[in-house]
Amino acid sequence: MAAALVDVLWFIEGSEDEQMDPDDAVKVLEGVAHMVSTLSNDQQQELVALLGEMAAVETDPAHRKFLEEFPEGFGLIDDAS
Repeated sequence: MAAALVDVLWFIEGSEDEQMDPDDAVKVLEGVAHMVSTLSNDQQQELVALLGEMAAVETDPAHRKFLEEFPEGFGLIDDAS
């Protein structure tokens, strides 16, 4: 489930304005950020660990970077961590 969510967000993040309305894209990304903020601390840490595992085996450098930046970008960790 997490992999599917990340793939959808990866698509949205990389979409051109002609593919998806930018305002709609922001709404979706903000909605996901809010949703993950409501997870318990244990669930958030589990998701961060899963994202790390996914990044470790990702062969596409751009997708790997997205996976590595996901926890901070979606509020799972702050930049001081």
